[in-house]
Amino acid sequence: MRPIPRRTALKGAAATLALPALPAAGATPEAPRPAPRRPDAPLFGAVTWTLANGLRVVLAENRRAPVAAHYLYVAAGAGEDPAGRSGLAHFLEHMMFKGSPAIPSGAFSRTVAREGGQDNAFTSRDVTGYFQTVEASRLPLMMRMEADRLAAPLLPEAELEPERGVVLEERRQRTDANPRARFREAFDAAMWGAQHWRGRPLIGWEEDIRAITRQDMVAFHAAHYAPGNCVLVVAGDVREADLRRWADEFYGPIPARPFAGRRRAPPPAAAPQPRLERRDPAVREASFLAAFAAPSATWGETALADPLELLAHLLGGGPGSRLHRALVEGGLAVTAGAAYDGDVAGVGSFHLFATPRPGVTPERLEQAIRDEVARLLDQGASEAERARSLRQQTAGALLALDGLGAAPRMLGGALAIGLPLEAVEHWPQRLAAVTLDQVNRAARQVLGAPALAASGWLLPA
Repeated sequence: MRPIPRRTALKGAAATLALPALPAAGATPEAPRPAPRRPDAPLFGAVTWTLANGLRVVLAENRRAPVAAHYLYVAAGAGEDPAGRSGLAHFLEHMMFKGSPAIPSGAFSRTVAREGGQDNAFTSRDVTGYFQTVEASRLPLMMRMEADRLAAPLLPEAELEPERGVVLEERRQRTDANPRARFREAFDAAMWGAQHWRGRPLIGWEEDIRAITRQDMVAFHAAHYAPGNCVLVVAGDVREADLRRWADEFYGPIPARPFAGRRRAPPPAAAPQPRLERRDPAVREASFLAAFAAPSATWGETALADPLELLAHLLGGGPGSRLHRALVEGGLAVTAGAAYDGDVAGVGSFHLFATPRPGVTPERLEQAIRDEVARLLDQGASEAERARSLRQQTAGALLALDGLGAAPRMLGGALAIGLPLEAVEHWPQRLAAVTLDQVNRAARQVLGAPALAASGWLLPA
């Protein structure tokens, strides 16, 4: 299952800062409304503590329904795959469902289903996550099973080859059979290098997947699946005293042990292949992509992460953005936009993308994009654009706070890449403090004088 980026969820969650909470179901019209949410209030009001073995525990209490979400994050993902073993973190995620000392192979998910819950797992570049959503009284059972799996997965040799076939089929369906996915995979390798942690596909290169052994998995688990390298996040109808007791009971006995930190290579001095053009008979519409290495929330000039978020929105965040007005409303493109990937452990990236309208040549569209970026760098963004982007970034669905999934994904994802709890809880206030000068400086640094960049086209054959 693919992860949800923290900022994607936050854009919806932050909208409720100035809104009153919804009245309880069945309330009479005369029932008083709760007091409006304070502008400086944290999004979730989560509490956190650390067990003696180093496991960080986070609780985001939510009593709207008698349900609990239980997420275990390992602070290691595809970015920690060894050279020549891309896809190892993801393959291990699959094998973690093949049994542990107290849970036979396949019984974990069957037990969750029998209890009326749902479970799954995901691997991103930065984390591997395992989660269950169940009726709140069944949370201790989930914690017992997950702790058993964390401490000692069986990784049975007899199940390795069948699961390798599952992973290879997943790669064929998601990447090999999708021309745009194939192009994006090739683009990342061209910009960063085929074995750089940002240039490798999350699922792995096929030849690397075929080479992964059980011993590779045992070594990866030993290096990264220590309690001190994990974050446990629980959201829902759970009391802090109960969670403290259960965490001590089920996760506390796992021995503390050393673990490998992130040893990620810096960006290359230059893109191995700064320009990539591919033609594919399965493609009917051309598409353009440009990428720039950028500071992130954990790398480089981290203070630029929030300004870059606003920059991406005012430049290419849908209707009203500069690229949309110039290219889509200007009749040159079907779609055009910008995106910033800054919630990562290591170097981030800033992207521009567009699809030309029929009859518009790639050269004309690409030049129009360059012209619009040049105008931004020359004239700077306006205060009205900054304010509009702030409003839209922090506007969205009320359900982001009401639902159980947003809190554990946002909180756990942030802590697992080394950010503090406040990075999530007070993100809206921090974004509101970004000045126009900071946005324009971020644009000049990332788009005006990029240290590393690449561009390319996927074209019909």
